[in-house]
Formats: sequence, C-alpha cells, structure tokens
Amino acid sequence: MSRIAERFRHCRAAGRAALIPYITAGDPAPEATLDLMRAAVAGGADILELGVPFSDPSADGPVIQAAALRALEAGTTPAKVLDIVAAFRAEDTTTPVVLMGYANPMEAAGYAAFIADAARAGVDGLLTVDLPLEEAEEAAAAARQYGIELIYLVAPNTTPERLRTVCAAAGGFVYAVALKGVTGAANLDIEQVREQVAAVRGATDLPVAVGFGVRDPASAARLAPMADGVIVGSALVRLIGEHGAGPGLADGLREAVSALRKAMDSACSGSIETEEAS
Repeated sequence: MSRIAERFRHCRAAGRAALIPYITAGDPAPEATLDLMRAAVAGGADILELGVPFSDPSADGPVIQAAALRALEAGTTPAKVLDIVAAFRAEDTTTPVVLMGYANPMEAAGYAAFIADAARAGVDGLLTVDLPLEEAEEAAAAARQYGIELIYLVAPNTTPERLRTVCAAAGGFVYAVALKGVTGAANLDIEQVREQVAAVRGATDLPVAVGFGVRDPASAARLAPMADGVIVGSALVRLIGEHGAGPGLADGLREAVSALRKAMDSACSGSIETEEAS
C-alpha cells in the first residue's frame, strides 16, 4: 500500500478528514523549507503538498504567484526541491509528500528523468496543473515504473464523461477544485462542493480532497465532514510571506496548521463513519 493510501486509510479509521497543507518550496528561502515541512507535520498535517516554484503559475492567485517569485529569486530549482524532499524523507518515512507544479520544468528535465529523481527523493505523488490527461502518456509511464501517483484536478464544471475519464487515470486521490477561479479565491459555495464531491465519489473509489478557496479554520471545518481531505494553500503561504525569514516562522506555521487541524477534527466528530483499524 502506498504512503498516500495508507494515510487516507488511517484518517478514515480515525474518523477525520486528512489535512493537506500546501507551501511553496524555497519560500522564503530553500533552507527554510525543511523546517516548515517539519512544523506542518508537528501541527497535524497528514499529507504535505509542496509547490515547485515556476515563473508562470497560471492556476495560482497572487499570493502563491508572489511566493513562487520569492522562491525563484532565492535560487530555488526543481533539483533543490528534490534535495529538500530527500532530507525530509531521511527523518520522516511515513508522511506522504505530493509535488504540485507545472509541466515546463519537467519537460526541460525530461519526464522520465524528473520522475525517477523524484521517486529516489521520496516523493509520493505528482500534480501537474497544466498537463492534460491526453498529453500525459510519457509522465504516466514513468510514474508507473517508479511508483509515483499522478494526481489530477477536477473542476465544478467538469462534465460527467470527463470526470469518469480523469478518475480512471488518477492515482493517490482526486483533487476537487472547489470553485471556478485560481487559488485563494473567496467565492466558496459549500453546497456546490457537496454536490461535486458526491459526483466524484460516484466516479471513483479514490479519496476526494477539496482545495482552492479554503481560507481559514472555519472554511476547512465546513468542508471536512464531506470530503476525505482538505487542502489549504494560500492562507498558509500568505502567513509565510507576511512573516518572512525571521525567527518564529516555523512556530507560526505549526500554530496555523494546528488551528486548522482542531477545527476540522471538531467538525468531523460524529459526522464521518469510522472503520476499525486493521
């Protein structure tokens, strides 16, 4: 069983939704990212989503765009991101790590070479925002070879036919984009998300994690009872950007993740069917 599958199984057994915080690797500096990953786990993160900074992050709003620019200016490269993951994996062998990024850096390295290096570093999943299913054959073949899950996004306006096609190819979990917009947008419609999650569950047995528009513990708590996982990005990236590289950054992130964890667990209490741990 993969680390991702095992972590979702554990969360279901505990009667809670998985908390998946996103941070941009290399923001505010490459040497800070490992401490931030540790802090997120200490705060209650179940899976870590690590952004690979890119100059043209078309799916991201201004907060994560600014973080990517800071990371690039600090000298962060895809190779350095993998070095950070390897350092994290040397001390944490159970927390899944998902890389979120764009196709251009992988194409420059070669899909097979990048995925092989990612697997050696200890990456569990890969979410490439601008790589459509029809153009992912090379990446999918390498992912199968090296045991990395390819995670795909589905949107509120994804058609039922497209949903079935994407879910059939997906691994790890399905990322349900909760709104029509970029990361950090504010127009979250909880009833629409509920219907969307139900539709995804009708198309796959994979866990469904909801992201985009999750701004604070209250919105995370509203989503947690209806989803297998909740992804929080812009709110945490904003905190990192406002704090900068000064002392106390890791502690601040840990506290923010802990607040999300407590709110989600409180909302899930008694509302998610649990299963006995095997």
